[in-house]
Order: sequence, then structure tokens, then C-alpha cells
Amino acid sequence: MLTAIIIEDLPDALQLLKSNLETHHPEIKIIDTAQSVVEAAKVLRKKQPDILFLDIMLGDGTGFDVLEIFPELKSKIIFVTASDEYAIKAFKFAAIDYVLKPYSNEELNQAIVRAKEQIQPNEERLSILKDTLSAPEKRPDKISLHTLDKIIIVNLENIVRCESDSNNTVFHLKEGKKVFVTKTLKYFSDLLKPYEFLRIHQSHLINIQCISAFIKTDGGYLMLKNGENVPVSVRKKSEVIEILDKMHR
Repeated sequence: MLTAIIIEDLPDALQLLKSNLETHHPEIKIIDTAQSVVEAAKVLRKKQPDILFLDIMLGDGTGFDVLEIFPELKSKIIFVTASDEYAIKAFKFAAIDYVLKPYSNEELNQAIVRAKEQIQPNEERLSILKDTLSAPEKRPDKISLHTLDKIIIVNLENIVRCESDSNNTVFHLKEGKKVFVTKTLKYFSDLLKPYEFLRIHQSHLINIQCISAFIKTDGGYLMLKNGENVPVSVRKKSEVIEILDKMHR
């Protein structure tokens, strides 16, 4: 039997989650609930659960305030957030799992399975999440990359390019290091596109700041500042030329 505490400021959402857990997850015993940071602090001082369902936005603060009060918290955390594109982006940059309200039973089940297996997010990953949520229009400085056996924090400016490897992605960093990540290139292309990363080929995503020149011969390719050459697909040529023209104006 696993224990759980739910921290959710909306009574209807709290009752729905409580009901879902009682109906579909009899292996989880809800030992308490709270609807604010103050209530959460009182509850967690008395007992710490195996799983903490933590809403991001609370009436008197945020879920991060709760975590700051209890830096030694050992509970597995399932973050709960409203369907918001900025929130989703923030969780992806921090490589932290979340459940979107309103969620299906299947999504809740997957979140519980992941919570049982997950590595607790460290302070730096929580900081990336918090910073990206608090300034959604600002370019994030860092991204968390989920490799097969660990999570690596990388500065965006240190990424030269990303290369597709089947359903995985290889990150090529400025110091020559490579990071193998178990997510598709499309996932990172969608995530990084607003931050000067350009998909130039089915297999290649490039940091625009690392481009040295576009060579039109041999089918068209980019010379990068680190000396590498990367092919440009036929349908991407006009977009690449347009972006490079803007950079040099």
C-alpha cells in the first residue's frame, strides 16, 4: 500500500482526483489533502507520503513554495497543472513529468507508474522549471536532457546541433561532447524552434548562432563554426537562405 497526499486549491479538481484514485488505484491510500501552501505545510510537517500530487498554482502561492519549505522531502512528486502551452514547455525543458488537467484515467495511471520509477528532480531541474514558468516569454538558458541512465543539464548556447538517430536524438555540444537522448528530433525541433534552432533536414537541427556559411554547391550544405558540414534538404534551402540574409543585414 502506497500513501498519497493531494495538494490542490480547486475543490472540484481535488474531489475528482481523490475519487479517481479511490476507484482506480486501491493500492494508493490518501492520507490527507490540502488546498493552499499554508495547509500543505501543516500537513507535510506531520507526515510525508510516498506520492505527493502537487498543483503548480495555489491560491496563496505555488507548488514551488511548498517544496522550498521542505527541501528534504522524499516523496515522489506528480505535478498537476492546467492545460497551458507555457507550462507544458517549462516541464519539457526541465525534463520533469506532469499531468495536465483535465486528465484521463490512462494519463493518471501513466503518471503514477512513472512516479514509482522516477529519479527525484534535483534543485537545478526544479530551478529550470520555476524560471521557465515565471518568465514564459524569456528564452530559457538551460535544458535538461534525459539520457538512458541519467539527466544532464545543458546550456542552450552550448548546443551546436542535434541529429536524428532513429527515434532518438544525438546532441552535439561545443566542447565536442555528444549526448544521446531517448526522444525524437521532432520533439526537440518543436521545443527549440522559437530559440534560434532551425530544422534544415529530416535528420538535422542546427543552432543558428553556430552557422558559418551556406555553400550552394554539392546539393547545398551548411559550414558550421566548429568546422563541420551539414547537408540542407532541397525544401529547406529557401528558408535557410532567408534566415541567413536576415542575420547579415
